[in-house]
Amino acid sequence: MSDKHLWEVDHPYYCNEGNYFARESCCSKYRSWTDFVEEEGDSDLDMNLVFRGDWKEAEDDYGNKIPFNGNVNYRNGRLLIFWMGQRKGLYRYSTIEVCRADEPAIRAWLQLRYDHLKTLWEPLP
Repeated sequence: MSDKHLWEVDHPYYCNEGNYFARESCCSKYRSWTDFVEEEGDSDLDMNLVFRGDWKEAEDDYGNKIPFNGNVNYRNGRLLIFWMGQRKGLYRYSTIEVCRADEPAIRAWLQLRYDHLKTLWEPLP
């Protein structure tokens, strides 16, 4: 496990926030991690396959990160979760307003999905 916090990672390539092939947006938005978990937290691991999660810190109008104010309960970030509905080939994503205090619960939720994702690549280690 990485010693980095989720908000400290900048993945080497972005994932599009939208579905290029769909006219309608395939996005669900949540005002908090709690709201997200109530709605989608126990979603089926296969029918709602999570293939990526990106934590984005708040930015100003020029794309500069807004400095952390020291309050771990302040929602200064967005968690983007990217899904594939394998049965229907549906790509979608979720945007969740998060705070740093949410990180332990988010890590546990993501870890379960990451472990499941690895089983789809067996027999590779």
